[in-house]
Amino acid sequence: MNPAPSIVFFTVASGAGYGLLFWTGVLRAFGLVPPSSGFGVVAIGIALVLIAAGLLSSTIHLGRPERAWRAFSQWRSSWLSREGVAAVVTFIPAGLFFLAVVGGMEGLALPAGLVAAAGAVVTVWCTGMIYASLPTVRQWHHPLVAPGYLLFGAFSGAVLLAMLAGFWGMATVPAAIAAVLGAAAFMLKRAYWAGVDAGPPVATMETATGLGFIGKVRTLDPPHTETNYLLREMAFRIGRVHAVRLRRIAAVAGFAVPAVLLVLALLTGGALAGVMAVAAAALATAGLLAERWLMFAEATHTVALYYGVGGQD
Repeated sequence: MNPAPSIVFFTVASGAGYGLLFWTGVLRAFGLVPPSSGFGVVAIGIALVLIAAGLLSSTIHLGRPERAWRAFSQWRSSWLSREGVAAVVTFIPAGLFFLAVVGGMEGLALPAGLVAAAGAVVTVWCTGMIYASLPTVRQWHHPLVAPGYLLFGAFSGAVLLAMLAGFWGMATVPAAIAAVLGAAAFMLKRAYWAGVDAGPPVATMETATGLGFIGKVRTLDPPHTETNYLLREMAFRIGRVHAVRLRRIAAVAGFAVPAVLLVLALLTGGALAGVMAVAAAALATAGLLAERWLMFAEATHTVALYYGVGGQD
């Protein structure tokens, strides 16, 4: 599948934004992050900016962005529509959370933060299910895809929160959470890659044509001589050597190293801990961008069989 930059940015930015919103709402309710209004404004503000930027970038990928509003009408059957509805609904408690923190209204901030956190979970789950519900793409129709979206969003949000809380001298809890989630993300992604590498294809040229009884089947001529929408969007090819390299970057630099840096930050403290938290956030972002690019680039739609392309070369 075509790894469009707008969709890669959307899934990473919105996931981090919802993760940051979730942890801010939950941990603030228990007094585990800086209680000052300044910290709350910064954390919630960054979360809302990331969410809004991600959602806006997703409309760039649409053929007719001005008709994006129509997607909301199909919530009964479409995970894309459910994601849109959940995102809009979540903005209501998130906005109230922000305003309550600005105004020092703790009686409103606590429930609004928790409701916003719940909305963040629902929205990210819907995003993951957009891909996990597609049986025509076996790399997406996998039981670890939707949980992975939740885990990666929670991890990136926790890393950002740890970095921000470090400037207020109260990063211990979010840093510990982020370190655990980073290790979990590393293991989940390795398990996912092992599963999709070993899994059988959804369809082959032999099963698609029903001619498998005669042996190997191949196309004699291409369906046409020029590119089209299906070739641009669903028949992307990536060199295996590049895929292996990006997998290492995503798993090691994006998940494992940030987790180690956060553990070291907890052990050292002081100014060095702050530097480590910033480095962990930067590496996690780079790793997630690589992971999400790979998620699209390695995915093979069954329609690619018609053109004899798709997947890794």
